[in-house]
Amino acid sequence: MTGQVELAGGDVRPHTIVAAGSEAGLSSAEAAHRLRVDGPNAATTPPRRHLATRILRQLTDPLVALLLAAAVVTTALRDYPDTAVILLVVAVNTVIGVVQEVRADQAIAALDQLAAPTARVVRDGRDVVLPAAELVRGDLVRVEAGDVVPADLLLHDASRLHLDESALTGESVPVSRTAGEQASAGTVVTTGRAAGTVVRTGAASALGRIATLAATTRPAATPLQRRLAALGRVLALAAVALSGLVFLVGLLNGRPLGEMAVTAVSLVVAAVPESLPAVVTLALALGARRMAAARAIPRRLHAVETLGSVTVIASDKTGTLTEGRMAVQQAVTRDGTRFTVTGVGYAPHGTVHREGTPVAVSDELRRLARAGLLCNDAALAPPDEQRSWWGAVGDPLEAALVAFGARCGLDPQTTRDAWPRIAEHPFDQQLRRMTTVHRTCDGRYLVVCKGAPESVLAAPLLDADVAEREELVAAAHRMAGAGLRVLALAAALVEQPPADLAHPEGLRPVGLVGVGDPLRAGAPEIADGLADAGVRLMLVTGDHPATAAAIAGELGLWTEGDPVVRGDDGDPAQAPAVARVFARTQPEQKLDIIAGLQSRGHVVAMTGDGVNDAPALRRADIGVAMGGGTEVARQAADLVLVDDDLSTVATAIGEGRRIYDNIRRFLRYALSGGVAEIVVMLLGPVFGLPVPLLPAQILWINLLTHGVPGVALGAEPAEPGTLRRTPRSPQESVLGAGLGRQILIGGALISAVTLGAGLLAARWDRPWQSVIFVVLGLAQLGVALAVRAPRQSGHRWRNPALPLAVAASALLQVAGVVLAPLRDLLGTEALGVGELLACAAVSVLPGLVLWSARRFGAGTGDARPRQRRVSQADNDTKEEM
Repeated sequence: MTGQVELAGGDVRPHTIVAAGSEAGLSSAEAAHRLRVDGPNAATTPPRRHLATRILRQLTDPLVALLLAAAVVTTALRDYPDTAVILLVVAVNTVIGVVQEVRADQAIAALDQLAAPTARVVRDGRDVVLPAAELVRGDLVRVEAGDVVPADLLLHDASRLHLDESALTGESVPVSRTAGEQASAGTVVTTGRAAGTVVRTGAASALGRIATLAATTRPAATPLQRRLAALGRVLALAAVALSGLVFLVGLLNGRPLGEMAVTAVSLVVAAVPESLPAVVTLALALGARRMAAARAIPRRLHAVETLGSVTVIASDKTGTLTEGRMAVQQAVTRDGTRFTVTGVGYAPHGTVHREGTPVAVSDELRRLARAGLLCNDAALAPPDEQRSWWGAVGDPLEAALVAFGARCGLDPQTTRDAWPRIAEHPFDQQLRRMTTVHRTCDGRYLVVCKGAPESVLAAPLLDADVAEREELVAAAHRMAGAGLRVLALAAALVEQPPADLAHPEGLRPVGLVGVGDPLRAGAPEIADGLADAGVRLMLVTGDHPATAAAIAGELGLWTEGDPVVRGDDGDPAQAPAVARVFARTQPEQKLDIIAGLQSRGHVVAMTGDGVNDAPALRRADIGVAMGGGTEVARQAADLVLVDDDLSTVATAIGEGRRIYDNIRRFLRYALSGGVAEIVVMLLGPVFGLPVPLLPAQILWINLLTHGVPGVALGAEPAEPGTLRRTPRSPQESVLGAGLGRQILIGGALISAVTLGAGLLAARWDRPWQSVIFVVLGLAQLGVALAVRAPRQSGHRWRNPALPLAVAASALLQVAGVVLAPLRDLLGTEALGVGELLACAAVSVLPGLVLWSARRFGAGTGDARPRQRRVSQADNDTKEEM
């Protein structure tokens, strides 16, 4: 027959549909035609980035562009050694950045690993197995337990079909689908079987739409990139303006036009910390290596630092904060006794607690666990070479009951062998229960019924007095309110099996079990750690509001009376600023939530593992994917947690803050020297020193001080208390929080001792220009040691490269007035041993003053208060209201 199928976006195309129940399928010729028209059943792959594009992206960085301009200037000045050094810095920076991108960016279609590689299809009246990419609209597809649905299907035959849709929706409990409903591409059949007609393929399918949304969502520039871009503009303008001023002062003092032009251009180069890109790249690369050792793989180099600036973490629930596996968490026996059960995943090991105290398994609890084991079709899969954890075979909900039985001391196979099943009524979606019959060793029969409390705890199925039934119903309501999936179990020993298994009667209550997706081990402590770091943790999930609230309550994010924003009830982006729990959210709504937070000035990290998280992972300032999640999420993320350990995020935040601190530390050191050089060139003529430094001398100092010592500063260890201070404001300049003042103070100290030494040398008729040259270089190197990270009490210095780099640069600086070839190159004069010692003594003063100020209480102006539970981000949102 002929009909129409509505495609994504409202597109409607006529085509021949296989009639419901037909076994003929499409002909090969018709399928080939549709494949040519519609294209393969595959998501749109992101365009492959060529090497030239990657290199150009690195070279368009503002500071790199400024360095390239400086290289042009030094070439024009015929200063080829400095040109070579600058180009080497640019080349190293570019190579490291490109290599990191290439290694991290797997140029594979994001859905290749998730989508079914093959599909069972009816073609020309025969069942054939084809690559899933060859499916077309109208194909008749069959699926069974364990299969991945290869395309959007309109079901016309479904038997006990349950689908795991968590990758698409975030819903942790498998969903039942019946004939007439749709099964979405990328979902997994947990139980049952079905046949259906393909109605959407490729980018038009549910999976494809999300993948397309992820591919078209452009990631924003990181906070560090924005800050460094702004810094590049400021440095360029300041360098040109101040060098122009030096040029004018020199002309007014009668210096030749050509000489002052060369000097001004040299100062432009000197004022730009040309090793900053190398310092940034090295710090990021070292951070990436340390994070990789902690089982966190950054896919973009700048992502390493971004976490240090994060003010809000919007986390998915299923598989991120929770284990992503169903487990019995609570149990109530028929006498009303309540137990809690702990364990990891589906492992058959755990502990039973009553009122918070571990207890032995009672007979009543064991009877409840046995009933759950018998009225059950699932099994547990032990770890193997491909999987290091226990898995579920069959319905995850039923597998949780098997694990519960094992945690109560029952061996699943032994129990089932002792109570062999002789009859069953499979789970009925309308009745919402399942019934099994088992033969006992004395020839009688055990009837067990499992299902929804409202179905099982009702007469005539249940034989119980009103008080007993009401107590169990109330307990079921309490469990449901805690976000658990509640199952009631009833059983009875009978002489003969019931005639109608669909409607057994006279069963006695055995108890209730509450099944949920438990929190990952240590999740509450992780939430506390993030609060200490001033980072606001939010829960954004597609799951049920009660479940979301229960999980958030366990994490300390939500208390009774706090809002739970529902995505199916209005626009979550318009939620109150204090809201921290979002439920029933769609992928598009997660984008809106993140955009809303960013519009309020937050730096947002998004964590997730499902296909439905992918667009938000790309839109966030940094996306963090679980390594055990979907390939789509991993490809969309900036950071992948290999072992799914969310505590690694806190480690990564500390690493990001360390990197940013080291970048600021280098800027304080390098720009203090740049300020000093300009001040010396400006004030020297005022004090009777016509040309304090020649262009070659300026460039030599710049090369030694900004080179290896500056790069070594990027490897400084983290400061004490890094994870106990609030994040920096996203609007704060890289020179903010007192750094600009510190640079001016450092520059003033260096220029003061330099000019003082030069004036004394001129008064004593000594080679004052060479004295200025030596003191200016050595004083800057002394500041490098003064601004290094504070040493923790009782610990040794952990960056030996810095003093070695300073010592080597100091020797080369002194060599500039000692070795004849260098004196000829730089235009310096020889200094005696006594003069060199005097220069060295004077040069330590700026560093000594700065170190003493920090050591004896003046601080760095950069400390941030410790926060407990309520983060600065929370305070910000309250102020916004």
